[in-house]
Amino acid sequence: MPNFYSDNPDIQAHLQNTDLSEVVRLKERDFAEALEYPDAPASVEEAIDGYRRVLELVGEISGDYIAERAPSVDEEGAKLVDGVVHYPRGIRESLAMLSKADLMGFTLPRRFGGLNMPVTVYAMAIEIVSRADASLMTIFGLQDIADTINNFADETLKARYLPRFASGEFTGAMALTEPDAGSDLGAVRLRATEDPATGLWRLNGVKRFITNGCGDVLLVLARSEEGTTLGTGLSLFICERGPWIRVRRIENKMGIHGSPTCELQFNDAPGYLVGKRKRGLIQYTMDLMNGARLAIAAQSIGIAEAAYREALEFARKREQFGKAIIQFPAVYEMLVEMKLSIEAARSLAYSAALVVDTYKSLERAGLDDKETGQRIRTLSKLADALTPMSKYYASEMCIRVALDAIQVHGGSGFMREYNVERHLRDARITSIYEGTSQLQVVAAIAAIFGGNLTPRLEELRGKPYPEALQPLADGLSRALDTWKASVEAVRATKNQEYMSYQARRVVDMACDIYIGYLLLGQAGWSRHKEAVARAFVSRRLPELEAKAAYIRSGDRSVLDGRPDILP
Repeated sequence: MPNFYSDNPDIQAHLQNTDLSEVVRLKERDFAEALEYPDAPASVEEAIDGYRRVLELVGEISGDYIAERAPSVDEEGAKLVDGVVHYPRGIRESLAMLSKADLMGFTLPRRFGGLNMPVTVYAMAIEIVSRADASLMTIFGLQDIADTINNFADETLKARYLPRFASGEFTGAMALTEPDAGSDLGAVRLRATEDPATGLWRLNGVKRFITNGCGDVLLVLARSEEGTTLGTGLSLFICERGPWIRVRRIENKMGIHGSPTCELQFNDAPGYLVGKRKRGLIQYTMDLMNGARLAIAAQSIGIAEAAYREALEFARKREQFGKAIIQFPAVYEMLVEMKLSIEAARSLAYSAALVVDTYKSLERAGLDDKETGQRIRTLSKLADALTPMSKYYASEMCIRVALDAIQVHGGSGFMREYNVERHLRDARITSIYEGTSQLQVVAAIAAIFGGNLTPRLEELRGKPYPEALQPLADGLSRALDTWKASVEAVRATKNQEYMSYQARRVVDMACDIYIGYLLLGQAGWSRHKEAVARAFVSRRLPELEAKAAYIRSGDRSVLDGRPDILP
């Protein structure tokens, strides 16, 4: 199998052309890390070269090792035997290989044995691993759990857990969802009771649909404030696997079979408070989930990349009526749309990751001047828009691409011996877990109505673009004005139901305009990127106008006709 980094020129182009210099300097403390650690870079150039070498290693392991095991992982699946969860053999072997390569502490600081990588580079690694095996990503991609401990726990807990995460000794899980608290995490009921003599907490209750719930360390959202019913009564706890947590079942799922999804019973389980009481949901879990949403965006892109490549190879080899089916315009257009959509989603996700990298690096640097504080707030608000937009756009794209990959294969794609069937089953969860697409739209529209995205779109409009693409830039500028008018028209109704009804169209428009500007900005990277920018914007401009026209119409027939449409 090829190296999944070296054979992907678009990921390479993003690493080469994304300006990571500020993030590098902040994460490396102006290269003071080089004086303390022999593997730390002494310049931006050294850091970028180090990122490239790590991604090449991830790509090599993914292509040569993980991808080869993915079909058997899917076939074998995770199993629960006598209360103990067993990973498929291929998952165990791949995790051991990733641990041996020191890739399990991707973003953790070096003082805990981590690689101190930016989120942007981590997103690239997640995409590469997901292309090889989407189910393995749900374990590899849960490194955000260690990040949350690093961000909010005290030094004692950091020293206890983070080196073991970085070494691969520990895997983790986010224990958030309950039978009656899925999307509405404010309804969590699992109880946490403090022992005043020891400061230890005891956790009692049930969690459901917990990805990798058999992990060694669980971050558990629990109700610490007796008598409360709102999110402000919740705190976050670290709980180690032990006899006090019983795996009641693992789910028999449609896809990602190598990843155990568990129902857990907590029976007086000992827990350590992360940070402060009552901030479990409103601060710590939201930070954790935003990281997870970027990870799912990257996973979605990886699955789509795998499905697209399978379809492209099949279309080039499969002959009908005396020629390869890729020569038929209907098939060729499907493949083009798949390629455009993947590169569009990649640009959006990496752009969001860079925003997160920048504001979090500034926060950690501890700079307290007024200008920096304002910049952190601005970037944080922008991340509040781009993160759900990325997860929404990439996951919906992933499902479309996987479906079309089967269509390109025809009847063969419906058969188990072709990988595209597995890719579609794996793809389907991406728009559901870590917040459904509908919830991502809710989060994104709140940020859009709050004005979080418009300044960045105006900034992108003001940038210079290649003269040959100026007509497309002018078209995007008109679309931006139309979108702004649409936002104001929807908001002016002051009707919450109607705003919710139109939210998806508003967010869809925002995604396409933002991505359009990103791709125009990337047109100078290569002739390929110029062609992608031209094709994407040309295809999206009419769709943008159609969505705006529907919003302008003020149509409420679906809302007003509910008793007759769905009696």
